Amino acid sequence: MFLRQRDLGRWYLHWRSLLVIAAVAALSGCAGMGNDWSSDANGSAARNPRAAKAPRVDLSKQSVSSLTAPSNNLWLRIQDGFTMPELNSPLVITQTRWLAARPDYVHRSMARSSRYLFYIVEEVNLRGMPTEIALLPFVESAFNPVAKSTAKAMGIWQFMPATGKDFKLTQNVFRDERRDVLQSTNAALDYLQRLHRQFGDWQLALAAYNWGEGNVAKAIKRNQAAGLPTDYLSLKMPKETREYVPKLMAYKAIVLDPQAYGIVLPELENHPFFVAIDVTRDIDVDVIIKLADITPEDFRNLNPSFNKPVILSAANQQILLPFGHAELFQENLKNYTEPLSTWTAVSVPATESADQLAKRLGVSVAVLREVNAIPVGMRVRAGSTVLIPKPSTKLTDVPEHLAENASLNLVKPAPVKKAAAPNTASKKTNAVTPKTAQSTTKSTVKTASKPPSQQKPVSTDAAKSAKTTTAKAGVTPQ
Repeated sequence: MFLRQRDLGRWYLHWRSLLVIAAVAALSGCAGMGNDWSSDANGSAARNPRAAKAPRVDLSKQSVSSLTAPSNNLWLRIQDGFTMPELNSPLVITQTRWLAARPDYVHRSMARSSRYLFYIVEEVNLRGMPTEIALLPFVESAFNPVAKSTAKAMGIWQFMPATGKDFKLTQNVFRDERRDVLQSTNAALDYLQRLHRQFGDWQLALAAYNWGEGNVAKAIKRNQAAGLPTDYLSLKMPKETREYVPKLMAYKAIVLDPQAYGIVLPELENHPFFVAIDVTRDIDVDVIIKLADITPEDFRNLNPSFNKPVILSAANQQILLPFGHAELFQENLKNYTEPLSTWTAVSVPATESADQLAKRLGVSVAVLREVNAIPVGMRVRAGSTVLIPKPSTKLTDVPEHLAENASLNLVKPAPVKKAAAPNTASKKTNAVTPKTAQSTTKSTVKTASKPPSQQKPVSTDAAKSAKTTTAKAGVTPQ
């Protein structure tokens, strides 16, 4: 029987003696009847350099030993890593009181964080960064993996589209790595380390993460020109950036002494919540859920980056599963004899309507519209990639060029021009030639020509970010 969130504490104690791994692991196995699912740790690292950052264990070949840690309590480990200087500002008190007055909100955020914090703390420690940084997603998104701001920032780290591209986070039809737990965390920590090197101060680095490095650099220059100090509290900045570091310090205060604020922290053991498994064959999300014996909500919470009902192997993807269920997935996969994937992708050679496209491809227009989110009345532009049910005769997986570069561009059909009606000839004579009125209708279409800002705008506060949860994610809105 699947173990739900309230049973995680007992589940951890049961599994810890059986299966404790370092950070994330790669499973290998072979599905029956030619599914040929395998994972080679060294090979996958060569294919996906970013994936190599995480320690990996091949459970089919290696024994698994207990994790060596200074404490069994992750919160104590986080406390021990606090090294940022205190911020002497009344805003810290204000923000701490705000959180203390909302224990239910804090509890929900903390419960969500339990899925991701171990991995983030591991990465922060490996880089020698203060563990206050591991708490930053509380400020950015309340640890909501599908949070989306009004400015289109996404994920627990709230990456803007342009900034995500700068840090090689793929954003295409099949996935948005700004929501990927592993990739977005690594990108956010890379960005913060770069900002720290630039400004030499973690508080200024955090301000730049929120406001933009160019704005912080200009504010410093203004103060230097005026003979004023250039620390975080001395710079002139927007209200949200002014409150940004105090919000982080408020969470730090609660983690240090939760009882003082009437907060109960969830129990977090100091070992991984999930296992990362390499995808070496295209596989439907429904198949993963079935073989791992988890709910769609559990899959979505750990794998929020995937946009479609299939995970593509050509994109060097990994799926995250609760580590107890990962071993179950591996065992069930070995005995699975049905097709792993029932979807494929095709490129559209010419602009056409959904009805025309469905007829040409021999698929249901309703399915085509739903899985590709094509509104009624919109046409699919040439060069787009659409997902369709895989024909029984097609055995190959989606090729790499589609998996990595897929886009879907929709256009409205051209308006039908009405022919001008001729004037009626006078009844008094048949020889009168009707006069034709020639009129020209001017139509001006305004398009959004300004590209999105390359800079991350000030983000919404944690409470507002948490409201962006979609129904599909299964996360309780704030």
